[in-house]
Amino acid sequence: MTASAPAGFPLCVDLDGTLTPIDTLHETLLGLAKQSPSSLLALPGWVAQGKATFKREVSARAEIDVSSLPYREDLLAWLREQRAAGRPLILATAAHRSIADAVAAHLGIFDEVIAADGGDNLSGERKRAALVARYGEKGFDYAGNDTVDLKVWSSARQAIVVAGPGLADAASQVTELGPVFPALRSSPKLWIKAMRIYQWVKNLLIFVPALLAHKVLDGAVLGNSLLAFVAFGLCASSVYLFNDLLDLSSDRRHKRKRHRPFASGALPASRGVMVAGGLFVAALVIALEVGWQFVAVLGAYYVFTWAYSLRFKRAAIVDVMMLAGLYTIRIIAGGAASGVTVSFWLLAFSIFLFLSLAVVKRYAELDDAARAGKGKAAGRGYTADDLPLLMSLGTASGYAAIVVMALYINSPESAALYADSKPLWLVPPLMLYWISRVWLLTTRGQMHDDPILFAIRDRISIAVIAMIGAIVAFAI
Repeated sequence: MTASAPAGFPLCVDLDGTLTPIDTLHETLLGLAKQSPSSLLALPGWVAQGKATFKREVSARAEIDVSSLPYREDLLAWLREQRAAGRPLILATAAHRSIADAVAAHLGIFDEVIAADGGDNLSGERKRAALVARYGEKGFDYAGNDTVDLKVWSSARQAIVVAGPGLADAASQVTELGPVFPALRSSPKLWIKAMRIYQWVKNLLIFVPALLAHKVLDGAVLGNSLLAFVAFGLCASSVYLFNDLLDLSSDRRHKRKRHRPFASGALPASRGVMVAGGLFVAALVIALEVGWQFVAVLGAYYVFTWAYSLRFKRAAIVDVMMLAGLYTIRIIAGGAASGVTVSFWLLAFSIFLFLSLAVVKRYAELDDAARAGKGKAAGRGYTADDLPLLMSLGTASGYAAIVVMALYINSPESAALYADSKPLWLVPPLMLYWISRVWLLTTRGQMHDDPILFAIRDRISIAVIAMIGAIVAFAI
């Protein structure tokens, strides 16, 4: 039976993986990659000088917002109970002192901070020695989460374990076992969520050139289009992972995005970097099977996406234009994979339509922020005063796409592809209704962050798409 600690008995608590499920060093490195990419060139030199120096140099150049970090609420509740009972709480961590001090100040429950400050890296044996020197052998309790903490627990009176039963059993072999808080578990479901497999629906745009050219049932064309679809999906998932890792701070301040696997701490950032890199390599291997022209388009998509994530995401107007371009690149990729030339009509229609939908996405984010009493959306280049302008830009662009469609229906190119193009005139009114309804719901605050995902889940949108498909089939 676990013995209760007397009042005044020190309780030392680890930070990374214990008090918070994340590793602050890994997230600081991600912040450095976003805030000062050129500083990454200095990493090998800092590593050569030792881990403590490495942490000091990284922490000096990049900051993380400790107020938005995910914390173990069950552990925090227990710690507050212990403090109320008269126990001093000590934050004992290998994280750099600047981070530890910020966390302690934010939580307001710690009486003291013991952390690395550029000398020894305060982990494992060094942390054990520091705590024993201050409190004596068996003169403290310690909360940790990793096998390296077994060395600390060997000199602690009691082990508080934030991990699974395996580590709890190991801790019980070296000291008395105290409360055990189960660790957050990663799972295939969480990885699928992080990869946003559902977003692969956007890559159906790859089939559009072959479909409009009436060649989608050609075996070679269909095979290459399917390979291109998978390659683009893997590449897009890689981008989503990297994007989430670089946007951790802003995502944690967003009412929905803070529940994403990396933002919530359910998945480790370090593993996310490895998985994202692996997905991109797999995408490249598949792309090589399709052909070099498709590889070039996929590479352009990847470069533009990185440019968008690192810089242009926060540039007003440029951001939505780049989003529209990233959608349109999928259509160009479909043409490269299938060998079908993408027409001027399709490119013009795509640019205007996707610009409208990109503005819908931004408007919805900004409107959410405004309704919450905030002057701007986190990580964006807009303020609440820009909402009327965004609505004008988005609706005008959507209607311009329909004008392009109407001109195409009346063109010689349309007459050459369809046995009777007259039924196609029913498509523009349907599109007018759909784009108008999307904007109506957006201004009412009823739009999902992503209008494409809204469209595939909305019954009216599905009905409109089905009717357009039937009309096109009849015209052929």
